[in-house]
Formats: sequence, structure tokens, C-alpha cells
Amino acid sequence: MEKYFYQGNNETDVYLFHEGNNNNLYKFLGSHIYSDDLGTYTRFLVWAPNAKHVNLVGDFNDWDDYSLPLQKLHDGEIWEICLRDVKIFDSYKYRIVTQDSEVLYKADPFAFHSELRPKTASKVYDIEGYTWNDKKWLKKREKTDRFHSPMSIYEINLSSWRKYGENYLSYIQLADELVDYLKEMNYTHVEFMPLMEHPFDGSWGYQLTGFFAATSRFGCPKDLMYLIDKLHQNDIGVIMDWVPAHFCRDDFGLRKFDGSNLFEKSDQYLADNDQWGTLNFDFSKKEVVNFLISSALFWFKYYHSDGLRVDAVAYMIYLNFAGKDIRNEDGSYENKEAIEFIKKLNQTIKQEFPSAFVIAEESTSWPNVTKSVEENGLGFDFKWNMGWMNDIIKYMKMDPIFRKDHHNLLTFSIMYAFNENYILPFSHDEVVHMKNSMIGKMPGTYDEKFDQIRLLYSFMFAHPGKKLLFMGNDIGQFDEWNEYKEVTWEVLEYEKHQKLKHFMKDLNKFYIDNDEFYDMDTSYSGFQWEDVNNANESLIIFERINSKNEKIICIFNFTPVKREKYPVGVDDYALYSVVLNSSMKKYGGNLQRNKPYYSKNIEHNDRKFSITVDIEPFSAMFIKQNKLRNINKK
Repeated sequence: MEKYFYQGNNETDVYLFHEGNNNNLYKFLGSHIYSDDLGTYTRFLVWAPNAKHVNLVGDFNDWDDYSLPLQKLHDGEIWEICLRDVKIFDSYKYRIVTQDSEVLYKADPFAFHSELRPKTASKVYDIEGYTWNDKKWLKKREKTDRFHSPMSIYEINLSSWRKYGENYLSYIQLADELVDYLKEMNYTHVEFMPLMEHPFDGSWGYQLTGFFAATSRFGCPKDLMYLIDKLHQNDIGVIMDWVPAHFCRDDFGLRKFDGSNLFEKSDQYLADNDQWGTLNFDFSKKEVVNFLISSALFWFKYYHSDGLRVDAVAYMIYLNFAGKDIRNEDGSYENKEAIEFIKKLNQTIKQEFPSAFVIAEESTSWPNVTKSVEENGLGFDFKWNMGWMNDIIKYMKMDPIFRKDHHNLLTFSIMYAFNENYILPFSHDEVVHMKNSMIGKMPGTYDEKFDQIRLLYSFMFAHPGKKLLFMGNDIGQFDEWNEYKEVTWEVLEYEKHQKLKHFMKDLNKFYIDNDEFYDMDTSYSGFQWEDVNNANESLIIFERINSKNEKIICIFNFTPVKREKYPVGVDDYALYSVVLNSSMKKYGGNLQRNKPYYSKNIEHNDRKFSITVDIEPFSAMFIKQNKLRNINKK
């Protein structure tokens, strides 16, 4: 029986690939296990159009350079070989001889599994066959209106969330510990920083070499499937970071894959990504576009991801975003090829996985990011609201005495809050590189820092938009995030941190239980200012409203001064109750109990009635009409 052979054929797959439309490309290229009358064999296919020769080397032939030559398919660009006696987890690479007779050893761009870094070979792996137990979740996802449902996202870096000594938690261990934590804290979703294979821990996963391979740092691919399955079984959605803008320069990866600029732009000046020391994908090539779209679809199909967060969208859509003066022939700076790729990506995902969503990490004022392609948009479902994030952090870092002169930083975001479908992010990027931790940004005494972080998070949860919080932020970690160290869980030995955690747990639950915060989250119908101009006292009041016209009055005091008997306009002659107060003693404040407020027949702020409330320093109050205790109108 021959040790290796060639199959040829696959004309349809090859044609669709070169047209950029083979959505199942991951089932064609790469290594795949098949059966015939003689047993099993593994077929290897690799796109290397400019290679002079290609050989397969690996554990199965003792890494012999010459014994397993690949042969071209009919298109002259894809090479193949079929091999008997290959075992699951066998390591391999392609030995590529360039037109200049240079010898390159390349990992498989379509590998499902890789060696643990610092090793770089691909591994044969059977991606099929995992038994999922998340049908209930997927059916629920199909029926959920994601734009008008709660979304509180916990962003996590698995390398530094929790460790045992110097060892990472495995995917299997995380299926217990992470799931328990997210359930305890009432998060609705978790967002994984990139879990695709990458060689350098310090890149945080944003410089990829394996666009179809779950990183082996935490286990094998089906272990990650198990983790996601467990999250879904516990009603927790999963968002995966994905990086289609650029890729790692390491020699074993995509760089000059067949001796030519195959995946990167042909013009080296355009290919070089100086900002991150990486290489930019060439979106003008249909095959590269197909590679990337196929990668995105793969994570939805095989890992049941609920959403993808697309990194560095601004870098993709502007030719000059990183500072190079690159223009189109007409003088414009729009990267037309990248824009067309993004539109096709989002349209294809919606066709294949209509209940999934895609998030843009986009930091500019580019219009219609979350409008459909048919509406001349980019087709994303959500966009990070970087403007709001930068404004509120700038505001909170100020000494409170100066906040009155920058009141617009609190209020301006509402001017554009419904132009896109926003996510409000306090992400990993805000707690690194000398930016300080979230609680560390707050001015004042130790106690005032905790008061203000509770105030800030309350404002975030009341403000229109979905919510995202990076790990450690919810327990008041004072250290900046370090990718080589775990979250400083030891702070929970201290009462203030315990109480902040308690507050975040209750804030998440309150948000989920009160649809005033999300039922009309994409329209001004769900938001109404009551007191917007009190810059002198750095105090704002607004209402969040659901489709039944039920309201939560949201009051925020950004000064260390208590405001007593502060008038608040209300709609009805009724009893009003404080349903959440960030200054409660159980959360780390000084307030023992909340008083009820009976409205008076006194007009205020265009409301027929009013109440007078006591507002604690650096506090947030959410007030709701008590429907069971309406007062008979006189």
C-alpha cells in the first residue's frame, strides 16, 4: 500500500476560493482526515502559488525534507498530498522552496491546532465530533432581540485572570471557575481577548499566526468548545476578539508565505504596519478576503461563538490612520478595499448566522458603522463608544472643584448616543501603559475613590448603550493590568473591595431586571433629560424609559457635597422609592436606609409634580414610582 498519493479534483472548491466565495474554505484547505476502503488517510492542501516546490515534513516522516513531495492541483496554485498512518496531534510544517531557491518552513494557515509556544509547528486535529449541549441557549439566541436586551460584558484575558502558581487555568478548569464567577456577578456575556494562536504573550493575542487554531496555552480545541458549551448552559453569551487587519511577522507564519507577499500587500510600504510591527492583509486579493471571512465563520460554526469583536476597524478603513500619507488616486484616504471586505464580511455572517452579532472597535466619527450595508453602512451590529469613554474618564480624573467647568463631558454623548448601536467600554486598553487602574484614576481619599467608582459605574449602567468592563475593574484592583500577573484577588480581603464587588453584583442584577435601561436603548424615546444644566453643582438627572412608559429617575452627584431637599420633577401624585443607591453602607457608603418620597403638587422641570430628595456626596440614586402606593389625587 502506497504511503502517499494524490487526489486532484475539487474544481468547485478551487473555483469558489479564487472567486473569494468559498465560505467553507476551512473544510478544504489545511489538513483533513478521511476514510476509504483501505482505512484512514489525511489530506494536506496549501495555497502557495509562487512556490517552486513544496514538501510535507512532520512527526510521521521524522521531519525528512524530501520524502513527501506535494503536487499542484489543476489551478497551479494549490498543492496537495494524501498520507496514510498520520495520527491525531502529529506535528507538521510545509517545506516551501521559493522561486529564489530559499527554503521556508511554514505552519499551516488553516491548522485547527498548534504546538505550545515557543514551538511553532501545526498539529493534525479532528475538529469534528464534539457533542454540544447548548441547544436551549441557541434557541433562546434566535428569539432574542439583541438591541433591546441587557448586555453586560466581562472582558477577560485568560492568561492573567487567575493562575495556580505560574500555571494558567486550562479551558476545562475555567469551565468551572469562570462560569461560577460570571454567574455570581450576574454578567450576561463574556468577551475573550484573542484565543486564536499567537506566539508572543505580550501581544495579548492581537498578533496572530493561527486564524483557525484555538491557542494551545489552555488545552486543545475541544476543551475550548467545552468551556463555551458550559457558558451557554449557564445562560452566558460568548464574544470572541478577532483580528483581520494585520498579522504576525514571525517567519513560520503568513509573512512571505511562498517567498512572495502572498497574504500581505505587494507594495512593502503598504504591507508594513509600523504601529504594531506587523503586516497588513491585502484586501484586494479575493483569496485573502476568502481566508478571513472563512475564519470568522469558522468561530461561529465550530465554537458556537455568539459574537465577534473586530479589532482595529479604524486602522482598516483609513489608509492614513497610522500616520503614513497614503491616498487614493482621487486624494481620499478611505481604504476602499478594506471597506468592501468589511461589508462582505458582515453580510456573509448575517446570511450564515443571523442570530450572531459583530462588534466594531472603531474610534473615529466614521458614519453608519452599525447601519446595514443596504443602508450604506458597514453592517456591524454594535460599535464601541470610545468618545463617551474618553470624555467620562477625563471628567472623573479631575479634581471635583474643576468639574463644573467641564460639564459638557458629562452631557455631550447624548447628542450622538443613538446615531449608532453603542457599547460603553471600560476595556483592557484603559488600565495599561501608565494609564492607571479604573479606581486609581479617581481623585481624593481612599474612601472617596470607592464612592466615585461606584458613581461612575452607576452612570455607565444608566447611560444608553451596552456595558463592558474589564476583569479586575469590578473588585477595585489598584494595580494596572499586567498580562503576566493574575488579577489581584487578594484585595478582596479588604472590606471596601468586598463591598464594591457586592455593589457590582447588584448593579448587574438591577440592570437585567429593569428593562427601562434597555427596552428602548436605540432611540431617544428611551431617554429624557430632567436636569442637564446644573454645571455649578456638577449634578445631572435623567429618566430611562421602557415601551410601557415606565421610568427610572437617575440622579448623579459628582461632588463631595451633600445636596439636601433637592427638587426633582415627577409625572404623578404618588409615592416614589429609591430602588438603588450607590451610597448604601452595604456597598461601602455611609447611608443606612433610603427614605420614601411623596410627590407634591408643585411643578418642576416641566413635570406636574415634584419630590425633594437628599443626595449623598459622590453618589448615584435610581428612583422609581411605587405603583402599589399611588396617592389618590385631591
